[in-house]
Amino acid sequence: MMEAKKAGGTTYRAAVKGDAPVIAALFRISSDGVADYIWSGMASEYPGLTPLEIGAVRYSSEDGNFSYKNCVVAEREGEVVGLLCTFPIPKDAEPSDTSDPVMEPYERLEAPGSFYICSLAVFDGCRGAGIGTEMLAAARRQARDRGFDTLSLLVFEKNEGAVRLYGREGFRVAGRVAVVPHEKIHHTGDVLLMVASPDEE
Repeated sequence: MMEAKKAGGTTYRAAVKGDAPVIAALFRISSDGVADYIWSGMASEYPGLTPLEIGAVRYSSEDGNFSYKNCVVAEREGEVVGLLCTFPIPKDAEPSDTSDPVMEPYERLEAPGSFYICSLAVFDGCRGAGIGTEMLAAARRQARDRGFDTLSLLVFEKNEGAVRLYGREGFRVAGRVAVVPHEKIHHTGDVLLMVASPDEE
């Protein structure tokens, strides 16, 4: 379990179950509409809940990739303002046999055998304070500690600020697939697979 670390007025710590609602809100930001698409599609499994509430229920789980246990949060003045969610993609992972054309591009770009940065997000008012850079450093430490030689993430090419951040931090484009347009997805163009070595700090 990650020990709390303080840097520049921000504390970084392992998430706890009670963080699930804010984790869901931050994941929603980082996904640029993909989370809304997924959670809306699960409405029949969670009657009476909004998509964001569904996300919070999922992140309150004790196991699986989408669990608070795979998350690190950043706090300023006692409030969670940033999220890092990571988990391994097994070497023998194969693309999901999905019948959902909207999700197919993201599943096709997964990098088996990599340590995957599923979400990195910071609330608007706290951006530009180095939180994203600290979170990427935390992801690198996690990958090294768990014996992975590759970090991977997916990002929309039109999310130019995120692409610039990842480029500055040593990530390179290793693949791209066209986004399937949908009213809930915020971007068109391509979604990029970016990879980096955990040792490139």
